[in-house]
Amino acid sequence: MTALRNFIRLRFCPSFLAREEGAVLAEALVAVPFVTLFAAGILEFGNIFWERMQIDAGLRDAARYMSRCRQTETFVSNCSASTAKLIAFYGTQSPAANAKLRVPGWGPNLADIVVAVNAKGNVAVDADGNFTISTTHQYEASPLFGWLGIDAITINASHEERYIGW
Repeated sequence: MTALRNFIRLRFCPSFLAREEGAVLAEALVAVPFVTLFAAGILEFGNIFWERMQIDAGLRDAARYMSRCRQTETFVSNCSASTAKLIAFYGTQSPAANAKLRVPGWGPNLADIVVAVNAKGNVAVDADGNFTISTTHQYEASPLFGWLGIDAITINASHEERYIGW
């Protein structure tokens, strides 16, 4: 075996087997794809968590608005579930024409927020005086997830708030 190794070393590549400069390049060629895939995955999951936090903030703002709407038998409130949805989606009651959504793809025409309301259009509260607002959003993933075989990710969020009134 040593004779064959010496023959190859002397005959075909006398200095290649003895040198180590190419070892770093070979290791990098093996490691870089995995490190790149890992970094892209971290960024993608970070974006999922960021969208979830933005949706939670929107639901919390909408629930806070609805919790302060005055509800009595003799008073008709100006509060509405549609205004609460605008607050959730845009962060304001009356968004400008060029207003940006809190979360791309989560808006009045694309997703729906569920707010339980009674026949008068007021918030339907439970026996403890609380109500729940919830939503579902289909995450728009990058092509990386499709390439890895990860199915569509659905973000479900809800927020419970105590009804306060004015």
